[in-house]
This record gives sequence, C-alpha cells and structure tokens, in this order.
Amino acid sequence: MTALSVALSVPAYAQQTGSTGASEAAPQTDDFHGSEEIVVTAPYVERLDILSGTSAVTGDLLAEKTRAQLGDILSSLPGVSATSFSPGASRPVLRGYQGNRVAVLTDGIGNIDASNTSADHAVTIDTLTVERIEVLRGPAVLLFGGQAVGGAVNALDKRIPRSIPDEAVHVDALAGYGSAARDWSGGASVDVPLTDRVVVHADGSYRNSDDLRTGGNILSPSLRAEVLDFAAEEASEGNLDEAAEARALADQRGRIPNSAVKSWTAAGGIAFIDDGGNMGLSYSIYDTNYGIPARPGTAHAHDGGAEEVPVTIGMRQYRFDFRGELDLGDGLFEKLRLRAGYANYSHTEFEGDEIGTIFNSKGIEARAELIQNDRGGWRGASGVQYQSRKLDAIGAEAFVPPNKSRQFGLFTLQEFTVGNLDAEVALRFDTAELRADTLGISRSFNNVSSAFGVGYHIGDLKIGANLSRTGRAPAVEELFSNGPHIATQAFEVGNPLLKSERAWNGELYGRYDTPDTAFNLTLYTNRFDNFIYEAETGAIEADLPVFQYFQNDAKVWGVEFQGSQNVARFGDVDLKVDAVADYTRAKISAGAGNIPRIPPLRVLGGVEMNSARLDLRGEVEWSDAQTKTAPFETATDGFTLVNATATWRPFGSDRNIALIASANNIFDVVARRSASFTKDFVPLSGRDFRLSARISF
Repeated sequence: MTALSVALSVPAYAQQTGSTGASEAAPQTDDFHGSEEIVVTAPYVERLDILSGTSAVTGDLLAEKTRAQLGDILSSLPGVSATSFSPGASRPVLRGYQGNRVAVLTDGIGNIDASNTSADHAVTIDTLTVERIEVLRGPAVLLFGGQAVGGAVNALDKRIPRSIPDEAVHVDALAGYGSAARDWSGGASVDVPLTDRVVVHADGSYRNSDDLRTGGNILSPSLRAEVLDFAAEEASEGNLDEAAEARALADQRGRIPNSAVKSWTAAGGIAFIDDGGNMGLSYSIYDTNYGIPARPGTAHAHDGGAEEVPVTIGMRQYRFDFRGELDLGDGLFEKLRLRAGYANYSHTEFEGDEIGTIFNSKGIEARAELIQNDRGGWRGASGVQYQSRKLDAIGAEAFVPPNKSRQFGLFTLQEFTVGNLDAEVALRFDTAELRADTLGISRSFNNVSSAFGVGYHIGDLKIGANLSRTGRAPAVEELFSNGPHIATQAFEVGNPLLKSERAWNGELYGRYDTPDTAFNLTLYTNRFDNFIYEAETGAIEADLPVFQYFQNDAKVWGVEFQGSQNVARFGDVDLKVDAVADYTRAKISAGAGNIPRIPPLRVLGGVEMNSARLDLRGEVEWSDAQTKTAPFETATDGFTLVNATATWRPFGSDRNIALIASANNIFDVVARRSASFTKDFVPLSGRDFRLSARISF
C-alpha cells in the first residue's frame, strides 16, 4: 500500500442494520403501469393489510427517475432512505434498517440475488419496467418473513400477465435523459392476447450513464482535511510530487470517478387466465456493469507492488418465475395461490482488468397460500414458504466461504372487523440451516414470530397500535465472513457462535383521511435482544482494519409523519400542499454507542397544482446533520434540496401520453446520505435536469 493508502485506510463502518402515507384510498388506474400511483402498501395480500397503512407516490416518479435504483425511487417516502452506495447500487433503508432486516421482493418472493449481503451489490429489479412498488409494515409483514423488522419492499412487474388486454397489441414505453450523469434510458413492454384466455408478454430496457456530476467537493470536509494533512506532511518531508497529488485529490470537484453505469434487461412471459384461476411463467435476464468509486488512498497489492486500480462490478442474473391462482369457491377458502422463482446469479468484482472476486449463486424460493373467504368480518391467509440458496465466492479476496442455506416457514395472518374495530393477529414459524462445509460449520435456528394489531375508527380518524415479537437467524456473512472486502475497505470476520436476534416491536398511529385533508402520524420503537452488529477490533489484517460481528442489546425509536391539504380549487385545477417528516434514534446498549448509518431528522414540503393537462410541483427537502454516530463513523452534514417538476399530458387525462420535465437539486448543493457506506466520497447528484416521456396504447 502507498503512504496515502495507509494514512486514509479507515473503512466505512460496515454493519447491516435495517407507513405510512396519508391516504388509504384505492389508486386510480391508467395504462402506464397499472395504476396512477405506485401504491406503497400490500396489494399482494389484497384486503389483508387493514393495519399496515398505505403511502403513495405518483406514477410519474417512475418516469422522472428513469436513472434511479430502487432505493432512490422510494427515498422521498416517510421513514425511507437509501444506501446510495453508488449510482449503480442503492437499496432501500426502512426506519434506519438495511441489509437482511429489510426484505426486498419481486412479486412476493425474494430477488434471489446478493444485494442483502453487501451494500455494493445492486438490487436486480428493473425500475424501467416495474408495474408498482409496495412497502409493507405492521403484522402483515410476517407473511414475507420474521427477519424483516424494518419492513418489506415488494416490486410487481407484468412479466406474468394478470389480465387479458382489450387491444390486439398493448404497448407501454418509457424513456428519459438526465444531465447530471448524461444518462439515457428507455424501457418498453408488449402484451399480445393469443386467445381470449392466453396472453404473452415481452419487455426490455436499456440505460447508459457517465460518471455522476456532484455539486461541489467530492470529498467530505472530514476526509478532505485528512488528505490535506497528508499533503502537508509529504511536503514537509520533501515529497513534493506526492503532496501536489494529494492536494489535487482534496480539491477534486465535478464528476465522481468510476461511477458510470450500463445495464440492460430482457424478459418474456405467458399466462393462462380464466374465471376459475390463472397460471403463468416468465423468463428474464438482468445485466449490469457499474463502477465502485474508491475511497482516496485505497490500494491493493499486486505482484509485490502497489497500484491504485478502479473496481467495477459486472453482474448478470437469469431467472424463471411461476405464478398460479385457483379459485376454490364459497367454502372456508376462497383461493389457492402459488408462487415460485429460480435464479442463477453471478457477479464479478474487477480490479482494473483483473478479476478480483467472483460470486456465483443459485437459489429457489416458493410459497403457497390459502386465502380465506370473508366470514362476517373474519378473513385471513395461511401458507408455507421455502428458500434454498448456494453461494460460492471465488478469489483471493472472497470474504465469505462457499455456503449453503435452507429456510422453511409456516405463517398465518387473521383479520377481524367488528363495527368500528379492526384487529389483526399474525403468527410465523421459521427454521433455517446455514452451512459452510469448507469450515466444517453448520448452524440451525428455529424462530417463532407473532404480531397483534388493533385499530379503531372515529369518523374519518383511525387510531391504533401494533405489537410484535420477531426472531431473525443470523445471515451467512454475519456467521462466516473471514477475509478482505474491497467495497467496505475492511477485513471482515464473522462470528459462527451468533444466536438468533430477537426484538419487541411497538407502534402507535393515527390516520385521518377526507377528500381534502389527509395525514398519518406514527410512533414506533424496537427493543432488541442479541442485536447483531459489526465493530472494529483494533487488529490489522492484510493492511486492513479488522471488523468483527458481535451481539448486544439495542434500542430504536422514531416518528414518521405524512400529510396533505387541498387549499384551493379553480375549475378543474386543484392546489394542494403536502409534507413528510421522519426521525430515527438507534443505540446499542451497555455503552457500546450508536447504531451506525442512521438517517437524521428529515422534513420535506411541497406545493402542487394538478389539472387534466398540466401538473406542476415544487418541493424543498431539508435534512439535518447526523452527529449521533457510531465509533469510527464520521458525522454527516445537513443539506437542503430544492426540486421542481412539470408533467404535461397533451391530449388530456384520457390519453396515455405524458411528457415530464424536472429540475432536481436546483441550487447545486452537496448532499450526502448518512445511511451510505460511501458518503464521504460519493455525494448525491448535483443539479440535474431531466426529460422523460411515457406512452401507452
């Protein structure tokens, strides 16, 4: 390693931690993505979400953010942030939780990728062809797993069609351009009915972006000060070339080196749809190549020398999916639902032109659910879920050994409505086996999770509470990691003796919903036994600080608010104001400090005008500084972003053509997300002008 590498080799803190909208109204439909809004709730379980709450963002956000990864699209919702590791990898953060504490799903089952094992791994969800995105909290989250204490994000696409189009050929298309990364993107889907019961589907997308331009200094003030101190030290020792190089690095502005992204997807599906049920299959390919911006001073030794080389990731996933539904009549059960997926996933971490590490993963996930008929206000769903994955990491810097994991779950969610009172009860049992045969280690875990919720209607106001007890088995990387990890710049060491992580989770909420006024206020708390986290040991291995997984008790609490108010109406023109606010506080017990990478207090306010042909919106997002940090974690400065969007429908709301122009971060400020591993050297986008178009026919 170079002298600068040694001086700046403190890694990003690598611990993986893991509703709130204002309206519960059903979304309006259109032909673009199946709904006028991306519904952030649980349509997957249909009626089975009475206490989970709903949040929504307009469907135009999909067109406006054609460059965005999944986490960035959802980051404006209350309680939601993003890992923002790089423009090519950004995963949702729910209530401060990320990684294995947030389940990211495709149509109700897992992505079967490696995005939960490390923040530098992209989520294999194509946001250009997705139909809608859901965020689920409350008792209903146990349908998807007891580990998701932060919640679940569910993306639904149209690759297995759900209905027969009225047209002979139905086309949806979306395209966009953004100035900050000079990115071009586009996606399209085609549905063709072969008969009155059979429909075929095809879709594809492509995006290509250059290095992302930021609004000021690329390095954070603290990291810039480190580099300048190093430059002064080199100059005092007469190393003038090294000093000049360091000063140039500290003063670097504009585009973030090695942050370009190129990706494409292709998919096809077929479905049989009948009054008695439906069944379908799909096949898809997700391919992406993206850069991993390097922390200044990071270097890897090659053949005894030292050189700084760019790290890039080439990723591809081949995936098969099946979905079926059978109507069972008017007895106890209304429907039988079947869902399964198989994926062959591979990604290669390149160091320059050399292969550093190859991750190969093959996995399958399947679930079956029996949906109950409504019986005098009693309804529910019960089912089974199975997951199996084999992961091989190959290379000198493979930080996890080859491993296999199997999980099996049984679950039920029951709901009751009596007058103005709603109640939910959920129960789930999970058993998990995780093996690393090369280490001769096999661990088994059994966890029972339960939840209870109650809500009471007082006119247009609903108040309620949710209480749950959840259990999460340790993840593979938490148990078996043992090696250098390029992305986090740490030598990561797992703990094969970890126990299951358990938590008490409580939530109080109030929701008010009328045609002109809506708000949602939620208070939540989590109390953990055996909370799993990663901390520095003080040892050095392979020129990297050693970080090891430990367990301790932990406490988390927070508040979320979302509200909107229609303030005026002029003919067909509506004027409204809205606001979002959230705050999370997270501490490890026994004086071990704060949980790392927690989002700070955030407030977002907007003014919006809506009409049949033209929508205008202006918004301001203020994020406080985050100074409540973990050991070895740097503070994050606050920021204020100002954004504006105009959506024009030239043929009115009855024709499915929309043109969208937006200006994001208008004042070109430097902004960093505290939930990001790379915040000190990968700020958010600078001023970005975007043009998008979507059409459906």
